Amino acid sequence: MRSGAPEGDTNVQRKAVPVGERWDAGEIGCGRLASELKARVDRLAPGECLEITIQDPGAKADLPAWCRLTGHTLLSAEHPVYVICRKPD
Repeated sequence: MRSGAPEGDTNVQRKAVPVGERWDAGEIGCGRLASELKARVDRLAPGECLEITIQDPGAKADLPAWCRLTGHTLLSAEHPVYVICRKPD
């Protein structure tokens, strides 16, 4: 579901995601993930997205929580690949 369209919805036009950076985070955990994620998202332009590949099973809860706390948008969450878009300034 990397297009941002609901799963199974074939009537939604698929849009390209403006991915500014791709990051293979491997198996890093919550504490290091949060600090590295902040640094990487801060380097993006407003509205630009970061595609993250992360193997840590905790990312399923950690990344949505981080987005809720910071105001950034979790555009796609299909473990192990996530797309986070920087909020407008």
